[in-house]
Amino acid sequence: MDIECPVCRTAEVISGKWTLLIIRDLAGAPLRFCELERSLTGISPRTLSLRLRALEDLGIVVRETHPEVPPRVEYALTDKGRALVPLIDDMRIYGERWLPRDPSQAAAGAAGSSLAAV
Repeated sequence: MDIECPVCRTAEVISGKWTLLIIRDLAGAPLRFCELERSLTGISPRTLSLRLRALEDLGIVVRETHPEVPPRVEYALTDKGRALVPLIDDMRIYGERWLPRDPSQAAAGAAGSSLAAV
């Protein structure tokens, strides 16, 4: 990794499997572990726990324990994490425009595009 390149440093942060989807899900509101697990179909509890811990270590996610019985733990984005949300929004727009679910539409979208439309 080129530590001088900000794109490389950012890619290093967001390239972990599930990372962008966790950030996407936390963009709306703080969520509990079980809510995240439900929204991320296919993720194991161990993997979710490891990813959340890594994102905490990077200062992207904060874990808040509420003093209740039973204790309630929520995960939320920090300012640093919220700064990644526009990147995810841009990825969503790109995917909708250039990577349709129906592959036969991909050629039609590319054929009808122009730089003026961007």
